Amino acid sequence: MPLSQALAPLVDLVFPPRCPLCGEGIAAQTGLCSTCWSQLAIPGDPSCAACSRPFAEGTGEGTICAPCLASPPRHDGIAAATLYNDVSRKLVLSLKHGNRISLAPMMAGLMRAKLPFVDETWVVVPVPLHRWRIWKRGYNQSAELAREICKVTRARHCVDLLERRKATPSLGGLGRKARKRMLSGAIDLNPRRVPQAQGAKIVLVDDVMTSGATSDACVAALKRAGAETVVIACFSRVLDEALDLT
Repeated sequence: MPLSQALAPLVDLVFPPRCPLCGEGIAAQTGLCSTCWSQLAIPGDPSCAACSRPFAEGTGEGTICAPCLASPPRHDGIAAATLYNDVSRKLVLSLKHGNRISLAPMMAGLMRAKLPFVDETWVVVPVPLHRWRIWKRGYNQSAELAREICKVTRARHCVDLLERRKATPSLGGLGRKARKRMLSGAIDLNPRRVPQAQGAKIVLVDDVMTSGATSDACVAALKRAGAETVVIACFSRVLDEALDLT
């Protein structure tokens, strides 16, 4: 029996399990209370065949959404565990800025449910942070999610396949075009890791996908290096218009 499992009753006695969002008592140290779980928005079908954007009922299988028709994506699919709402926002901010790394296994578990095809033949790559941001925060939240995904799927975690070579200010509040300009030249492949990208099937992991500008820059770099497939996996995706469809 693993030591962590053997000590679990003692930990629960000293630190009674609480929902990390509302503080309600729960059965185990991981997870949310039933009320908070029920408020997560889980995207489902029908959805765009290219990017998994949820559709209203009545669309046929293989339908492509208007944004993908207007600008065909470089990626090979998007696997979003949740849609961005108040509950998912609190989880993301707690992981990202609140040092709540203990949330990563639960959040990654929801992401893994959207990645049933991933096995040991895949490479899992986090969206990179600039070294100064890692130094300030102490960790890359996307790398923590990627690590947890690999524990179950047995995929290979390549934490430094991508590099953020240019420090950029927070992209919050910027539109897609402004984000794209800000990210120009900021993300590229680690020269030492090029062979690991060539012909690879890659899962690109991020905590939140907003406009898609950051993930698009990552996908472009991976495809230039010869990656065969790049699927984007995020814990939460900003699609306000789809929230009413969940």
